[in-house]
Amino acid sequence: MEKNEETLRTLRHSTSHVMAQAVQKLFPKAKLAIGPATDEGFYYDFDMTNGHTFTHEDFEKIEAEMKNIIKQNLTFEKVYVEDVDKQIEEFKSEGEIYKAELLEEHRNDKPTLYLTKDKDGNVLFSDLCAGPHVPNTSYIKTNAFKLLKVAGAYWRGNEKNKMLQRIYATAFWNKEDLQAYLTMLEEAEKRDHRKLGKQLDLFSVREEIGPGLVLWHPNLATVREQIENYWREEHRKRGYVIVNTPQIAKSTLWEISGHMDHYKENMFFIQKEDDSDDQFVVKPMNCPFHILIYQANRHSYRSLPLRMAELGTVYRKEKSGALSGLTRVQGFTQDDAHIFCTPEQLVDEINGVIDFVADTMKIFNMTFEVELSTRPESYVGEIEDWDRAEAGLKAAMDRRGMKYDINEGDGAFYGPKIDFKIRDAIGRMWQCATIQLDFNLPRRFDIKYQDKDGQLKTPLMLHRVIFGSMERFHGILIEHYAGAFPTWLAPTQVNIVPISNDKHTDYAEQVYKKMRAAGIRAELDDRSESMNYKIRESLHDKKIPYVCIVGDKEIENNTVSVRARGIGQVGTFGVDEFMDKILEEAKSRSNDSFAKELKKD
Repeated sequence: MEKNEETLRTLRHSTSHVMAQAVQKLFPKAKLAIGPATDEGFYYDFDMTNGHTFTHEDFEKIEAEMKNIIKQNLTFEKVYVEDVDKQIEEFKSEGEIYKAELLEEHRNDKPTLYLTKDKDGNVLFSDLCAGPHVPNTSYIKTNAFKLLKVAGAYWRGNEKNKMLQRIYATAFWNKEDLQAYLTMLEEAEKRDHRKLGKQLDLFSVREEIGPGLVLWHPNLATVREQIENYWREEHRKRGYVIVNTPQIAKSTLWEISGHMDHYKENMFFIQKEDDSDDQFVVKPMNCPFHILIYQANRHSYRSLPLRMAELGTVYRKEKSGALSGLTRVQGFTQDDAHIFCTPEQLVDEINGVIDFVADTMKIFNMTFEVELSTRPESYVGEIEDWDRAEAGLKAAMDRRGMKYDINEGDGAFYGPKIDFKIRDAIGRMWQCATIQLDFNLPRRFDIKYQDKDGQLKTPLMLHRVIFGSMERFHGILIEHYAGAFPTWLAPTQVNIVPISNDKHTDYAEQVYKKMRAAGIRAELDDRSESMNYKIRESLHDKKIPYVCIVGDKEIENNTVSVRARGIGQVGTFGVDEFMDKILEEAKSRSNDSFAKELKKD
């Protein structure tokens, strides 16, 4: 069997069946729900009808039983369910109510079972499953799988249903790949933005406000300010106009846009207290507002493309169990933009966005992969428009020699899209930037431009984000940098530490005030703690890029003794000289400390 991403999912799906078989061997009253493969492993949901809660001690027993099963070289066999009603009754008689429910739902989809058989043909385990699976358990290596954690999961993700126990696990073709993955997980645990958020005083989510609504503390708000400054600067350079739109709008706007038909369950509603029938919606999207701004003026082909951008805060209902830190929230700010253009301008506009993404991710020392999602089975618009749009997206990427995967049929119903998956410092992939064509909204709002032939025509509309959402991107950045932001982003760039508070604080305060006046984010640490403690806390715990130590010699020579995060002692610099280096490092938006080059020398 060829070893690639697709067959790895097959291996993991097969391993999930082995895990379920082991669990039912050890815990006969366990009932099965679902057990799919995922991008990073697999999971299985169990209903422990005897009330048992899985522990890590159980994991050891389950893994041992899984190894016993694997060593038996059991065969996976696919069989079609010929008599659905009979099979449903059989599931119910076994207490497998979740299998019965799934089979009832898929009775018209040619449902299949996968049987696990021994060499004599005896069925040791079976599950309702579409597959595929590896031929037999010998493909699963006993030293290349691992049970990771257990968590609660509602059946069908519905809070009204019973809470099940979900065991997360992973499997690889060999132990080396497994070990590399486990090492990455250890590193990811250290970088968890929720933990670092508390340690570095970056953000919080409070019950008094509501789940998924973030308080940006001064430290992270400073990081965001620098990124927003970059965002505005770059958009203006690249020919965008920046707009602002309301947080709420009448429900009629969302009826025109179609969101009331397709997105209502994710929207927050406000009912006016007077006798008016007006109902308002808290903004879940920025797009309709941008279209109304477009409509406010007449447009000809000469005025296009029109590139309109907004840091627009939106609100979308999410299930509380799905919310997590900054990466899954209910209120978030999109770095949203919409480009209105002619068909002839499409390829150049797409290339302009790709350039924007590439230039931006380079600043954060991130690489990315690209995926093109094409027309789904259910779509709006004409096939000719879809073909032309998909060809335009491909042409833009082909022109620059960009490698990309094609995700057939996974576009939105209103247009094809390009997704950018960025790779962070430890190799994880995150979905951020997107370019999305839209055939739906321009027609629903009947927007037009006058072409060179004098005819009124419908412009093409591109939705586009670079970061995705400010909340999620900052969560990614915290983990990417492990909280150690480069100087241009660091909430505090320099901490000034006097050797003796009695003798050196006055000079330290002069240096502090001079740095602050120059725009350097400096702090003066004149606490009664020891100098070594303050240095260690600054560089290691608070992850401040630089510490300037001042004592008798520094006062005499108008200098500062500099230590850099991750590097240590750098040297002694004149105050102005050091300030120039910090300001230049911040201005260049470098990921590296100037001290790094000095250490090489």
